[in-house]
Amino acid sequence: MGLAIPIETSARHIHLCREDFNILFGEDRDLTFKAELSQPGQYVCKERVAVRGPKGSFEKVAVLGPFRNETQVEISMTDSRKLGIPGVIRQSGDTVGTPGCVLEGSNGSIELDHGVIVAKRHIHMTPVQAIQLNVKDNDEVFVIMESFERSLIFADVVVRVNPNFALAMHVDTDEANAFANDNHPTGALLKLFGGRTYNLQKWAEEVQNGINRF
Repeated sequence: MGLAIPIETSARHIHLCREDFNILFGEDRDLTFKAELSQPGQYVCKERVAVRGPKGSFEKVAVLGPFRNETQVEISMTDSRKLGIPGVIRQSGDTVGTPGCVLEGSNGSIELDHGVIVAKRHIHMTPVQAIQLNVKDNDEVFVIMESFERSLIFADVVVRVNPNFALAMHVDTDEANAFANDNHPTGALLKLFGGRTYNLQKWAEEVQNGINRF
């Protein structure tokens, strides 16, 4: 029996470096804790930032703590079209060659020349859970999930392993809307052919042979 992986929706948000935070909110300020997030040590802040692109903008976008080494804005493909910037799918932290935007805070504004990404769907897990699921860091897998009249399979899901992680798959709002965004959805991992190719007949044969993927 595989582990049931909680699937969480990650709405648009911003990670700030200290230098950019000082410009946006003032050097005498610090991140103001509001609430814990599911990943240990991560939290949402009371600070909000406006994100502006050539065609549109979003007001009061959430800032997540703690500070990062580099500012990163995470949006969905739909968000990118509203802003008028390319939707570039990347893993968190891989921002070289990505588009930028303008950020406005209560104290000032900055123009980023890069750092806006559409986060590649991914699963956080501990090393023990990775062993249980027979995967390793940076593997790409399939996750099958069940939702009322909207069941589907996610492909190209990156596995991210760290002792400090809590088991959860993160998808953006576009992806969550695709399965109707049920309360507390879960998925089961499918690692077929290295995660790169999905063969329905092969999967059907494996299920028929008694492998319960759920």
